[in-house]
Amino acid sequence: MAPKATKAEKKIAYDQKLCQLLDDYTQVLVAAADNVGSNQLQNIRKGLRGDSVVLMGKNTMMKRTIRVHAENSGNETILNLIPLLVGNVGLIFTKGDLKEVSEEVAKYKVGAPARVGLVAPVDVVVPPGNTGLDPSQTSFFQVLNIPTKINKGTVEIITPVELIKKGEKVGSSEAALLAKLGIRPFSYGLVVVSAYDNGSVFSPEVLDLTEDDLVEKFAMGVSMVTSLSLAISYPTLAAAPHMFTNAYKNVLAIAVETEYSFPLADKVKEYLEDPSKFAIAAAPAAGAGAGDAPAAAKEEQKEEPAEESDEDLGFSLFD
Repeated sequence: MAPKATKAEKKIAYDQKLCQLLDDYTQVLVAAADNVGSNQLQNIRKGLRGDSVVLMGKNTMMKRTIRVHAENSGNETILNLIPLLVGNVGLIFTKGDLKEVSEEVAKYKVGAPARVGLVAPVDVVVPPGNTGLDPSQTSFFQVLNIPTKINKGTVEIITPVELIKKGEKVGSSEAALLAKLGIRPFSYGLVVVSAYDNGSVFSPEVLDLTEDDLVEKFAMGVSMVTSLSLAISYPTLAAAPHMFTNAYKNVLAIAVETEYSFPLADKVKEYLEDPSKFAIAAAPAAGAGAGDAPAAAKEEQKEEPAEESDEDLGFSLFD
C-alpha cells in the first residue's frame, strides 16, 4: 500500500497541476460552487470529460500559484484570473465552445430541500391542492397562515401561498412544512459567474448573444457615432453621406434664393415656379398603387408623357 501523501506534497502536486492547466488552456470559466456536493461535482466532471477539466481549491493557494506561474512564464494575462477568485468558486478549463460548456454545466443542477437558516435563492410558493396529510397536521398551516379545508379526511390547501421570498432565511416551520409536503424548492449546481478567454474577462451573459444581437448593437453604435458627428460637425465615415446630403441641400437652397444656378437647381426652380408639376409628378405613383383602378384609366396613364420626378433631381423634395 502506497504511503499517504503529506500536506506539503499535496500542495506541490496541486501547484504543478494548476500550472500545467494554465499552460494547456487559454479559456477558463469561473463557477460558483455553493451548496454543491461531492457526488454532484463528480457527475459534472464526468459530463465535461474530454475537452474540459474542473479544478477546485482554496482561493489563496490558486492566487499564489497563478502569481508565481505568471512571473516564471512571463504570461501576465493570467493575472486577470486573480480578481475573479472570490468566494466558493472553481475553475473550469476548456478547449471547447464556452457557451456549450456553460450550458452543459447548467444541466447538472439537483433539487435540494429547504434547510433551516438557508437563504432562499428563489421565491417559494406552495400550490393549492390536496396535501395528503391528516387533519392533525393543520397546526403547521395555521402557524404559517395558509388557508386550508378538510376534504375527504385530508388537508387541502385552498389558494397558492408565497411561503418564502427570495433572500429571506428559511424558518423551522417553513422547512418542516415543505418536508412534509415533499417539496424540494431549491436547486443547486455550478453557476458560471465569469469567463476568461486569452486574457479577456467578461460576464457570462455575453455567451448568450447571437449574431443578430451583435449586428443590432453594432448598428446602434454606428447610429450614435453618426448623430454625434453631425451634432459637432466632425466628419466620420458614418456621417459623411448625411453631411454631403445636407451640404447639397444648402447649395440648392442658395441657388433657389439667388440668381446662381446649375442644371439640377434649374429643375428645382422650374418646379417651384409651377407648383402644379408637383401634383403631375405624384399622380403616376399614386395610380400605380391603386389595384382597383379601371383599365381605361390605366391606358390613359400609359399614353401620357412621363413627367420628371423628384428622384431625377438628385434628392427628395419632401425630405
